[in-house]
Amino acid sequence: MHTALRRLARYGYVPFMLLGLNGIGITLAATHAPKPWLLLVLATAIATSFAAERLIPYDDTWNGAQPDSTRDRVHAVVNETLILVSTALIPLLAALVPAPGFWPDTLPFAIQVLFAILVADSGITLVHLASHRIGVLWRFHAVHHSVTRFYGLNGLMKHPLHQSAEMAAGVAPLILIGLPVDVATALALAVAIQLLLQHSNADYRVGPLTYVLALNEGHRFHHLKWPGIGDVNFGLFTLIWDHLLRTYSYDPRRRFSSDQLGMAAHPDYPVGYLDQLAEPFRRR
Repeated sequence: MHTALRRLARYGYVPFMLLGLNGIGITLAATHAPKPWLLLVLATAIATSFAAERLIPYDDTWNGAQPDSTRDRVHAVVNETLILVSTALIPLLAALVPAPGFWPDTLPFAIQVLFAILVADSGITLVHLASHRIGVLWRFHAVHHSVTRFYGLNGLMKHPLHQSAEMAAGVAPLILIGLPVDVATALALAVAIQLLLQHSNADYRVGPLTYVLALNEGHRFHHLKWPGIGDVNFGLFTLIWDHLLRTYSYDPRRRFSSDQLGMAAHPDYPVGYLDQLAEPFRRR
């Protein structure tokens, strides 16, 4: 029974998250369901993520309460709140910047959400890449790269200013062409679910989709601690831009451990939440 459950988790975890929970979220958003229902879907995604990490862990030592656990929960709450607030502000932004009516609202709602995901993925990926090239952006992005283990909450372990910059780059083009609030709500849920999957400590399998979707197998390469080595696999949802920009890297034989993650140039990077908020503003 345990072996069958592990096999189910290994091959069913990603479809359940990407298709099942996102599908429920899209249905709720399309029917204008009260927002607490979407929060319940998000809570289910978080619980599923933690359950999968214990059932099929990539590295047992990355599970359980550790000194960074409380800090990561604070990062997750702050940054997820920012995503939800930005979604709530879309009507105000739309009023300030009238859209030219280019939104493809005649398409099925699910296709509209997929379109929003692909556009947002482009903007977020390009800002992510720029954050490894431009010093001032790297100062804020470095918070995310200070992690030395992989698990679900790492996805939201970001400086809130950098989180805001990435989301602005992803959502601004959509707002300019008339992004509906309900589509934005489904997009916000999809971002949260993707971040859980991308940084998960679950040893799941997706077959050939490993080369297309920006999931944890490829994203571990992005967190290698040596300068230049981790400048790969920048995509949030897909690896399309990485293939186009030749920043894609993957070796199925590679195994990762904590001593390979983080930042070799800053091994003493602050670990406290408030210290991490202040670090980008400190002189070096």
